[in-house]
Amino acid sequence: MSHKVHPKIFRIGSIYTWDSKWFARKGYAKFLREDLAIRAHLMKEFKDAGVDAIGIERTPHDITISLSAAKPGMIIGRGGAGAEELRKKLQKKFFDVKTNVKVNILEVAHPALSAAIIGQGVVTELEKRVPFRRVLKQSVERVRKAGALGVKIAVSGRLNGAEIARREFITEGKIPLQNLRSDIDFNSTTAHTIYGIIGIKVWVYRGDIFASKEIIT
Repeated sequence: MSHKVHPKIFRIGSIYTWDSKWFARKGYAKFLREDLAIRAHLMKEFKDAGVDAIGIERTPHDITISLSAAKPGMIIGRGGAGAEELRKKLQKKFFDVKTNVKVNILEVAHPALSAAIIGQGVVTELEKRVPFRRVLKQSVERVRKAGALGVKIAVSGRLNGAEIARREFITEGKIPLQNLRSDIDFNSTTAHTIYGIIGIKVWVYRGDIFASKEIIT
């Protein structure tokens, strides 16, 4: 059997860097649990906003949380009220009063090239009981029109309510997984349907990044 490696982890240090940026001599496990809980909370809270990435930076007394979303207006709210409310919620739920919490909300330049946003779109359609082949073809077509050099979407589970679970995928273009210069965005998520859970994986090849270019965050 082949050995599968997460495409982003494989390229950490070469063309990508970590989503969480902090150092801890003590309390590493506590900080890690906090990061996971914050990301899970934000993904659930703003699943309709098309969240692409959540970056977390820590200093001894400050923490900065950066959300990249396809629809930042849904998070910011009118006059920035939503962003301030979000900051207060995070402060109350995860941190003490001594910690200075900052929230940055960024807009994703090309949502159609984000594997996370594509995966969320596939989840929404499958949970509405749209036939999976139609969903995959439409998603791939949108990605190709956005300028991707390659895309692959795989789904597995009781597809269209079949009694026997199986895995299906659709590929367009090329996905060079062994090349460290390849800018491949990857996301794995699940759709909760009335027939059970369907796993979804998305790969998007956006070109090559060379040493002269800035490392993607």
